[in-house]
Amino acid sequence: MLKRKINKYIQDFYNNSRNALLITGARQTGKTYSIRQFGKSFKSFIEINFIEQPEAADLFRDARSHADILLRLSALTSVPLIKNDTLIFFDEVQRCPDIVTAIKFLVDEGSYRYILSGSLLGVELKDLRSEPVGYMGIKEMYPLDFEEFISCLGVNEQVITSLRKAWTNRTPVDPFVHNKLMELFRLYLITGGMPAAVSKYIESNNLQEVMRVQQDIIRLYKRDIAQYDPDNKLYIEEIFNLIPPELNAKNKRFILKRLNENAKFERYQNSFLWLKHAGVALPVYNVEEPCMPLLLARSRNLFKLYQNDIGLLAAQYAEGIQLRIIQGDKDINFGAIYENAVAQELTAHGLEPYYYNNKKRGELDFVIEWKGGVLPIEVKSGKDYETHRALANIMGCKEYGLREAVVFTNDNLHAAGAVTYAPVYMAMFLEKSHDAPACYRIDLSGLK
Repeated sequence: MLKRKINKYIQDFYNNSRNALLITGARQTGKTYSIRQFGKSFKSFIEINFIEQPEAADLFRDARSHADILLRLSALTSVPLIKNDTLIFFDEVQRCPDIVTAIKFLVDEGSYRYILSGSLLGVELKDLRSEPVGYMGIKEMYPLDFEEFISCLGVNEQVITSLRKAWTNRTPVDPFVHNKLMELFRLYLITGGMPAAVSKYIESNNLQEVMRVQQDIIRLYKRDIAQYDPDNKLYIEEIFNLIPPELNAKNKRFILKRLNENAKFERYQNSFLWLKHAGVALPVYNVEEPCMPLLLARSRNLFKLYQNDIGLLAAQYAEGIQLRIIQGDKDINFGAIYENAVAQELTAHGLEPYYYNNKKRGELDFVIEWKGGVLPIEVKSGKDYETHRALANIMGCKEYGLREAVVFTNDNLHAAGAVTYAPVYMAMFLEKSHDAPACYRIDLSGLK
């Protein structure tokens, strides 16, 4: 059984709310498995899959009330409906838009608990997400992050706690532990976080078997492209296939002219958006200034495109690269691979990564909003990681007022002034902060 952070999220959600919960995300990220595990905590668990049971969509089509829906639901399943101890799971809800209206009725009625899951395929689920305000929470699920990965492989929780303490205090990691974590990180680069691939590695330790699982997932994604956006499927697949070579190029920014000499962003925009909404690719947009809020400085047609899972990226490179990555082969461009892993980690932790590029000052791999300010991040896979002209230029600009920066490297943790040089696996500790006050009451005395 894979230990996932979302399992605790689901449990806490249902302990504190009577609403339904929609789990979204790319295909094969483990949504259904985690929900089924949670379902074991109820006396009764009912699962309705709208792809495997297309007739189930009729349950909601002409229903006039929650009583109608529950009556039809009881006719569809032999599992008993136990009041206050039944979880009803609607899977692949992008195939049944009427579920959203029905959930309002069902949550209001209050006899049972409801959880939904859907793959981010095209516009169908995107259109559902904004509908049931006040009745349904939404949580996006990603492949296993690095902390989940090493936990599933058996790394002791005390080791992770000691690493977190080293990150917090900006102190070096025990050299033996550091070397082992770098080995695990290189393994993560080729195994990635897709649950089926991680499970296959734990079961067999066979990287060829892992790669076969990853190739199956890539083929599944390409079938989805053909099925869900037939008008643009050639554009989308071409862009998807270009992610590895584009990241390997000296300038990792996605160059449209490699698709077509006369390519215009407007023509391909929907294809890029499909890949993003499907959770298959992670676009990281350029910002013109490293200032809060970063969204306002975003350039919509300048971006880097990363793979949603680092293991799938490795599987798209030439066969045989897996062993060379584990051995740390110096002829491999680890910069691109490390960057993809960091982009994936930041995204999974609720942080929106951007990159900064200025002809005068240079380029930063990532900038994120962090603890009320902007945090510049550089990712260096070589030995000369303390040479970073662009970062020095940006940190020297008083107009930006940047307090600190992080450079992820292969070496152990140490700090030099405002710059922390941290091992790349410590990207797992960059998480969205919740520093905003939960409660604020304004003083209206004198105005009443």
